[in-house]
Amino acid sequence: MKPYEIEVQRLKSMRHDKGLIEVNIDALVMSRAVRDDESASSCLRLPVEHARTLLILLKQQLAELDKSQPRSRRSGRC
Repeated sequence: MKPYEIEVQRLKSMRHDKGLIEVNIDALVMSRAVRDDESASSCLRLPVEHARTLLILLKQQLAELDKSQPRSRRSGRC
């Protein structure tokens, strides 16, 4: 696996469809060299205000998904 450094520059939209949550963003994606002491994983960087917005949007999308399920199948999420 080739690791990347992903910098989110703008959150554009979010929607859910068939069990997936799709987030449209503007991002800067750069390949990243792996050092011996690091794992070969990608790194996502986003400003605090984008992280807060993303959290709010995810909560809204999960609430919408919970509404569409029958009451007996809901998970106890707030």
